[in-house]
Amino acid sequence: MRRADRLFQIIQFLRTRRVTTARWLADRLEVSERTIYRDIKDLILSGVNIEGEAGIGYVVRRGFDLPPLMFSEEEIKALTLGARIVESWADTSLATAAQSALSKIETALPDDLKDSLSKTLLFSPLTRINPDISNTMSEVRFAADNRRKVSLQYHRADGNSSDRIIWPLGLFFWGAVWTIGAWCEKRNDFRIFRLDRIDSLHVLDESYPLEKGRRLEDLVNDQKRKCG
Repeated sequence: MRRADRLFQIIQFLRTRRVTTARWLADRLEVSERTIYRDIKDLILSGVNIEGEAGIGYVVRRGFDLPPLMFSEEEIKALTLGARIVESWADTSLATAAQSALSKIETALPDDLKDSLSKTLLFSPLTRINPDISNTMSEVRFAADNRRKVSLQYHRADGNSSDRIIWPLGLFFWGAVWTIGAWCEKRNDFRIFRLDRIDSLHVLDESYPLEKGRRLEDLVNDQKRKCG
């Protein structure tokens, strides 16, 4: 890692943690504590408002802002691949947002890095998701963002259909299939629904509460228990 990158990372860690020790930074950045002490000293001399001392820890004062962010070549590749995946597998609104984000990044890059963006040899299949699934995904995203209940008609793999009212908590992508993680009022439990098996969907005016035991983190913990 270049020293400039390491200094940037040190500031980032100090800004996002309450108190950070030199030992923690040294372990994280794979350098010696002496190197960290020297970097901290140089950052302070350059005007970064760092408070603290050796053996106790360091923190950056509130209000300190970093200069405009610059990406490394690997970060550019990661962002490009991520945007291409979103373009192929997300709804129209997110696909457009991904294209816009890449354009903004390209505009801000220096000339020597712009080629890295256009020449990234990482791709996502150009076949986009079915328009019906894209529309469903857009509606579910709206419902989840606004904590709105959803009424849907759903068919299982065996063809049996049922009507449900769910609390959509999050959307999960499994490589080729999108699912909704939700609290199901009919089953009074968490359920996972595939978007491609939803026959009809309607976002209701009624909101659902942030209720302990029925939140996204509770859903994730429930799935971990079932898989464990």
